[in-house]
This record gives sequence, C-alpha cells and structure tokens, in this order.
Amino acid sequence: MIRDRSTMIRVDHAGEYGATRIYAGQLAVMGDRGPHSAEIRAMAEEEAGHLAKFNALLARRGTRPTALQPIWSAAGYALGAATALIGPEAAMACTAAVEEEIDRHYSRQLDELERDGDDPELAAMIVEFREDERAHRDAALAAGAENAPAFPLLSAAIRFGCRAAIRLSEKI
Repeated sequence: MIRDRSTMIRVDHAGEYGATRIYAGQLAVMGDRGPHSAEIRAMAEEEAGHLAKFNALLARRGTRPTALQPIWSAAGYALGAATALIGPEAAMACTAAVEEEIDRHYSRQLDELERDGDDPELAAMIVEFREDERAHRDAALAAGAENAPAFPLLSAAIRFGCRAAIRLSEKI
C-alpha cells in the first residue's frame, strides 16, 4: 500500500516511460514491416500520451521522477528490441505481460485512492489509463501473444521484471 501520492505518481510515471521505451525498441526492430506494427505504433502513441500527462502532473505537484529512469530507458528498449527479434508473437507476449501487471498495479492503486478519496485527479487518470492498458493487453492476446515461443516462461519473466521495477521505483 502506498500512502504517499508523490511515490504513486513517480512509479506510474516510470511505468509509462518504460512502456514508451519498450515500444520504441520493438518498432526499431520491426519498423513498419511487422504484422503488428500498426497496432504497436498505436499503442506507443497512447503510452506517449499517458507519459505526457504524468510529466505535467510531476511538474505541477513538484514530484521528482525516479532516479532509475536511465536504467528503465535502456532496459525497456532492450526488452522491446529483444522480444521483437524473437518474433511478432513475442513482441505481443511482451505487451500482454506488461499490461497484465500494470492492470494489477493500477487496480491496487485505485482501491487505495477510492478508499481514501483524497486525490480524485490522480484516480481519474489511473482509471482512464488502466482501461487503455487493458485494451492493449487484449489486443496483444488477440494478435497471438500466447503463440510466442515459451510464452508461459517469457510472460512470467517479464511480469516479474515489472513487479521489481515497480518496487525499485517506489524507493529510488
């Protein structure tokens, strides 16, 4: 449970930043040639919009971003590029895994925000973004994410990495 809203905003900003980097890595490998490039590009644009809104919220509230941002930049890009190199289904498996974990993360935050009722602006953003993340997950599954090589292992590893990134961004 995160009671400090600055921490909540910092973590969410880090997640949206990481998502933009994952999609950048995937698009760098796949370009416009991949069977799912249009979907990835559309999801990347939505994530960029989320990031812009969190950038504005950080500035308005005087919240610092995570000090780990340079690491998340490299790690996100590498994850995106690596999954795209494996193939289009692995790129979609990455999206499905990340978005599944973010859905859980945002849902936990919403439970806390709704219980406390002290930050309707942040709650509204998270509701909107969670719905987008769910749509990304569903689109990735519909595009064959579960057909990726070693999907259960790949998904579990990515989800574990997301949980670790969340925890680290809460602290640093």
